[in-house]
Amino acid sequence: MFRKLYDWVLSWSETRYGVPALAIISFMESSFFPIPPDPLLMALSLGKPKKALWYAFVCSIMSVLGGIAGYFIGWALWDLLSNFFLTYVFSIEAFEYVGALYKENAFLTILGAAITPIPYKVFTVAAGAFHINLLYLIIASAIGRSARFFLEAGLIYFFGERIRNFIDKYFNLLLTLFFILIVLGFIIVKFLLKH
Repeated sequence: MFRKLYDWVLSWSETRYGVPALAIISFMESSFFPIPPDPLLMALSLGKPKKALWYAFVCSIMSVLGGIAGYFIGWALWDLLSNFFLTYVFSIEAFEYVGALYKENAFLTILGAAITPIPYKVFTVAAGAFHINLLYLIIASAIGRSARFFLEAGLIYFFGERIRNFIDKYFNLLLTLFFILIVLGFIIVKFLLKH
């Protein structure tokens, strides 16, 4: 099933809708959407390695813009939308924990969230709700999101078909490792929320 899904995602690189889909998912994931853009970014890059850095650029810009949208959701619409977000998007514990992290160092907190697989939308919406300096969000997001997406795309750009063959050969192992990393990320966040 996952192999078919992978092949379907990879097929976007052969259509004219691949880049718009990447842009939309990148934007939405930074504010409310649960699926990260990384799989589509990699699929598009694997389909056309010479365009990988362009895809990373699109992904980075739209993710930062989505983060700004998330900020304004928290800043202007939190009273109206908080029940939705705390029920369907993230927990009250995660939201309050991010607020505590912002008191320690808002810039580094946002930077860390922008690079790692931790759900970024919690940090963008919370930044607005806790009235963090918008410039911190923009700069940290631009650095962190660009580092993440350009690293992924850069490997494909520079190693091209070799990376594609590696991913094809070890797809199931890589998929398993990817999910393990996500689960470990959530376990770490859960552990931090308790302490």
